[in-house]
Amino acid sequence: MNDFYLLSGSPGADSGREQVFHPEADDGDLLDAYSHAVTAAVARVSPAVVKIDVSDGHARSGSGSGFVFTPDGLILTNSHVVLAANQITLTFLDGTKSDAMQIGHDPDTDIAVLRTDHLLTPHAVLGNSKDLRVGQLAIAVGNPFGFQFSVTAGFVSALGRSMRASSGRMMEEIIQTDAALNPGNSGGPLVDSSGRVIGVNTATIMGAQGLCFAVGIDTAKYIASQILQHGRVQRSWIGVAAQNVPLPRRIVYEYKLPASSGVLATNVDPESPAGKAGLRGGDIILSFAGESVSAVDELHRLLSAERAGKRQQLIALRGISLLDLTVTPETRPE
Repeated sequence: MNDFYLLSGSPGADSGREQVFHPEADDGDLLDAYSHAVTAAVARVSPAVVKIDVSDGHARSGSGSGFVFTPDGLILTNSHVVLAANQITLTFLDGTKSDAMQIGHDPDTDIAVLRTDHLLTPHAVLGNSKDLRVGQLAIAVGNPFGFQFSVTAGFVSALGRSMRASSGRMMEEIIQTDAALNPGNSGGPLVDSSGRVIGVNTATIMGAQGLCFAVGIDTAKYIASQILQHGRVQRSWIGVAAQNVPLPRRIVYEYKLPASSGVLATNVDPESPAGKAGLRGGDIILSFAGESVSAVDELHRLLSAERAGKRQQLIALRGISLLDLTVTPETRPE
């Protein structure tokens, strides 16, 4: 066994004596503590984790993960796991199988809620993603490539990431982790050292090393509550198809605009809130509800459910002239 010697120390009673420490012993203690944290967390959450097998009723099938989060059999998973599924079958830790029905899903955040009548399974405890710190332990439980109830561990690598959902809308407050995820992990829980769910595993960058992502559990809880109340997530809508465009430098300078880009309305439904307010195709939206809009994603963020039915100011550029319009967003159609 190799010992490392401290070659210098502060003056005192130990001055002049060799100070010896044994890294193997220290590493063993650390490994025991780390292993205990992981195994204890996994023991708490694993009974609530399910393997999800889906079929569209034809030749297409797939699988993913999920977890029970209420005593009455509600399950959280990813929207892309159960999208277009006609049949959903759950497999629990003890091998029991059960059918599930979809309550609702939200492609914009990649969250879906299922219900099962199998009520003998414990439910996971949900934590708070707003309390997370970079560097803390993160543990993923799921079914990668069909290997049921596999565990990987790592750390929270970064917080507040953004990534684009399959719907094209930007997802915010994404957790980045190096706990390894693979196809089949989607929808499974990401948990902390206490076994509390801090995220819903959703994506990885294939071919990269340790770049994996989860929807924060605070987002998932809000989306689930919306689905349970309304059957879907309510957002507001103004009826504009749009794309990001750079603004001419002279326009930015003349109007003292805070951003060098805006949102070009490529098409405006004349019967939509924006059309009724006077916005036309070719106009460039610069601000909405008092906030600068430099990209489509920012406009999406501002079109929250709370703004439906309430008059909002919209500033746009038509040619070289500014337009000050009043638009009343509506609840986004199905």
